Amino acid sequence: MSQALRPAHDQRFSDLIRSRTGIQLPVHRRQMIESRLRPRIAAVGATGFEGYLEQLFDHGLLDDELPLVIDLLTTNKTDFYRESAHFDVLVDKILPETIRHATPHAPRLKIWSAASSEGAEAYTAAIVLAEAQRAGHRFSYAILGTDISHRMLERARRAIYTAEQLSPVPAELRARYTMAGRAPSHAGTARIVPELRDRVQFMHLNLMDSTYPVDRDVDVIFLRNVLIYFGPEDQAAVIARMAGHLRPGGYLMVGHSESMVVSHPQMKQHSPSVFRKT
Repeated sequence: MSQALRPAHDQRFSDLIRSRTGIQLPVHRRQMIESRLRPRIAAVGATGFEGYLEQLFDHGLLDDELPLVIDLLTTNKTDFYRESAHFDVLVDKILPETIRHATPHAPRLKIWSAASSEGAEAYTAAIVLAEAQRAGHRFSYAILGTDISHRMLERARRAIYTAEQLSPVPAELRARYTMAGRAPSHAGTARIVPELRDRVQFMHLNLMDSTYPVDRDVDVIFLRNVLIYFGPEDQAAVIARMAGHLRPGGYLMVGHSESMVVSHPQMKQHSPSVFRKT
């Protein structure tokens, strides 16, 4: 490929990924991009990243490869109990508030993990809420996890995690809410118990879509460590859509490095990285 073509292909690729996923691909992330796409570069027999872009744009592979590219570039690591203060807010502030203002029927919390990856965030919420029920609080809950990656959603539905992945979960809760793998192929793993898996639904969703097939009376949305990859315009658009799916008084939780990007007339900061809809 000529040197003259490379910048054009690079820019076209970056623009395409931003328009489809919101993720910006600055030059300094080039090495990371190439590393993540190495399996696809090898699969199509391309000579390096430039050769792969040529296959996409000049040789008709874009439609077949794009879903795989998006999957590889949008897969982000999540941990159980990551930024655990958010789960304290959920149990100590939001849950009692919901119970106090409930109708005579037991209140029902709706929680949305909007970039759920392989499910650790959603299942952490399920664990802390199950513990609140054990402590005597009367309520029910439903959790929705969404992600752009079909591969991550499949993992989330299976709910099988390694001992290392589950290490942030206190031992007592691991014993209560996971089942150790018995088959040789699952040695060293554990699965979330059915009682919690039944409370969590996973669905494919692209945050860049103009509308979301999600209820508009959600109590809590977790949108953590995603906005940092978006440009200002896309950040504002996603936050506006999220506000539209929260009930009045509902909460939006973002990553600790993302508080500064939440600017919306209906969203007021409640505490660091926690916003409430007015």
